[in-house]
Amino acid sequence: MPEVIFNGPAGRLEGRLHPAKNRKAPIAIVLHPHPRFGGTMNNEIIYNLYYMFARRGFTVLRFNFRGVGRSQGTFDHGVGELSDAAAALDWVQSFHSEAPGVWIAGFSFGAWIGMQLLMRRPEVEGFISIAPPANLYDFSFLAPCPSSGLITHGGMDKVVPHKDVQALVDKLKTQKGIIIDQEIIPGANHFFKEETDQLLNVCANYLDQRIGFDPTTLEDVIESDDRGEVPIHL
Repeated sequence: MPEVIFNGPAGRLEGRLHPAKNRKAPIAIVLHPHPRFGGTMNNEIIYNLYYMFARRGFTVLRFNFRGVGRSQGTFDHGVGELSDAAAALDWVQSFHSEAPGVWIAGFSFGAWIGMQLLMRRPEVEGFISIAPPANLYDFSFLAPCPSSGLITHGGMDKVVPHKDVQALVDKLKTQKGIIIDQEIIPGANHFFKEETDQLLNVCANYLDQRIGFDPTTLEDVIESDDRGEVPIHL
């Protein structure tokens, strides 16, 4: 997948872009976990979500937040990272203006950033929020949540306990006009160790149902990136 460098609010941002063949394909932005705890765009879950969208014909971007990898700037406790995500979406839309809609996917810290981004961008039509840190960050901005989406988390998550995610899901489910799907991965911890395949299958099945996609028609976009790894075929 093409390596890209684009301008962000605090300097250049490093990313990987899969441009769809169809100019009217939807866009997906995939957001990585906390930069202070080793989160990068090459996180295993982020990497495979990227290919999940790509194989379904999306134009998809994953990138490093400021101060991660070759992205310039320094960690900004979420404020600057939200600006980075908005700049990333602006950049993709600048050359993919015919896209009919946008999906946001994020893991942990990235889920928090992604949920804030969808509040600011009416073109976002769906989201996948993995292990949203509802006990660590304020999610009260989701009032109301403007898009339907999936919230999934581990049943044995000790970083973000089940009760906190459940409280967030229960609050969102009271809103009219949107549908929040929830999937709990039994036995999974916050990092989905040994449960990544199950997590990714849950995400792929949800996306296929939402967009009406036939998984037997998956595109062949399997290529190795700078890590020399091959994605799971979802």
